[in-house]
Amino acid sequence: MTTTPIAEDPRWFEIGRLLVHEATRVSAGERVMIAMGEADSFPLARGVYEACIRAGAFPQIQFLSETMRESLLRFGTDEQLSWVPEIESYGMEWADVYIALRGGFPLDIHAGIPTERLAANQVAQGVISSLRWKHTRWSLVRVPNQAFADQAGSSLDEVTEMFFKACLLDSDAARREWQGWVDNIHNARSVQILGRGTDLRFSIEGRTWAVAAGGINIPDGELMTAPVTETVDGVIEFENPAVFGGRLIEGVKLRWDHGTLVEATASTNEDFLRTVLATDAGASAIGEFGIGTNPHIDRFFNDILIDEKIAGTVHIALGRAYPECGGTNVSAIHWDIVKDLRTEGSVLIDGRTVLERGVYSF
Repeated sequence: MTTTPIAEDPRWFEIGRLLVHEATRVSAGERVMIAMGEADSFPLARGVYEACIRAGAFPQIQFLSETMRESLLRFGTDEQLSWVPEIESYGMEWADVYIALRGGFPLDIHAGIPTERLAANQVAQGVISSLRWKHTRWSLVRVPNQAFADQAGSSLDEVTEMFFKACLLDSDAARREWQGWVDNIHNARSVQILGRGTDLRFSIEGRTWAVAAGGINIPDGELMTAPVTETVDGVIEFENPAVFGGRLIEGVKLRWDHGTLVEATASTNEDFLRTVLATDAGASAIGEFGIGTNPHIDRFFNDILIDEKIAGTVHIALGRAYPECGGTNVSAIHWDIVKDLRTEGSVLIDGRTVLERGVYSF
């Protein structure tokens, strides 16, 4: 018996249709920017492009690569590192819809780059990210490839199959179930996260919850809201590395005192952590609190687009808040870091346990 090669699997076209028709709701006549990251994302780029054409839209494809970015980081002048690419900037104003297909890349690709150079370029990248968020309907996808599989310690076939299942879950049924959970907590006022090295509390009074089930990110699966910034109090430690700009930061520990970050340590790349937190006035505040809900993702990839969806985990995002949740924090960054509660820890909302050791009780 033979199997269909990964690049020719018809499910790429299914995901393409999902991204165009459900995630971003492309209409005839709309302009769509497809950002193809790494050559391995071509099968999905083709699926998205075809779905756009069939929908009567006008797609354009842009190619991006962390390998090419490495040349900028290594050899670029200060002016080049802080340069916000004009074509990308214009693309965010031109496009009605932006779909980013980000292929995996080795996380040590930028290991030799000095912290200040990487941080300077991340600020420029953050400007593009903000323009995308402000001007387009958008969706981000991490496309599995060999580098992505290597990060998870799995085979490419196994990781790709998991990816297809996670992307193509019954989003309508999932949305109904997760919306029911949100309906039970929609008037909640407080959140507490307990776990190893963790006791973090904050108010969500006046905030709203959003259900992600086949929308902004694919694969999807999370509940999210925005803390009231000045109420964040306590400490959180992370079992798995935080990842930012392709750099792993292990052993991260963060402590807030009435909304002010008073401690930030890490066992690796602590200088980079501190540099990112100093990006701007809003970078050290929590802009988002999220709960992962996708049942088909069961392992860490050291990739936030996937890891934040793992059922039984929670995450906080440092920096920019989503206004649709009532958040007000403003920053050039939005950096999600995942806390694993599947073996130890819990989430209490208004004092009631809704997640404990990976089991939900909304």
